[in-house]
Amino acid sequence: MTLEQAAEDAVGAVVVNDGRVLLVDVQGGWSLPSGVPEEAETPQAAAARAVYELTGYLVDGTSLLESESGGGSAVVCQLLSDDPSGEAQLTAGQLRWAPFADAIAAGLPTPVRTYLEGHTPV
Repeated sequence: MTLEQAAEDAVGAVVVNDGRVLLVDVQGGWSLPSGVPEEAETPQAAAARAVYELTGYLVDGTSLLESESGGGSAVVCQLLSDDPSGEAQLTAGQLRWAPFADAIAAGLPTPVRTYLEGHTPV
């Protein structure tokens, strides 16, 4: 699998908590935690696994947000743990709980922006 194929197959995890979304600093920019599904793994399971491996947070992937233009999809995840485990690949400085408005402005995929806009606290 090439890097381009991996990017197309990647599943982003939309981890929301108290009007904020979890972003990770990967290659100098903020984005959703994401990973490529393993063989026979659902997008929801892949998103939950990627979040745990990258951040140490335990989540449950619930709702699939598919892209209309092809490419990767995203999964809305419910946070199951308040504190990350010590097994995360990323450091605390590489994690950010961003307000929905900041995340929307960060250039996330359209289905994710649409979901966040519809769930922004007033």
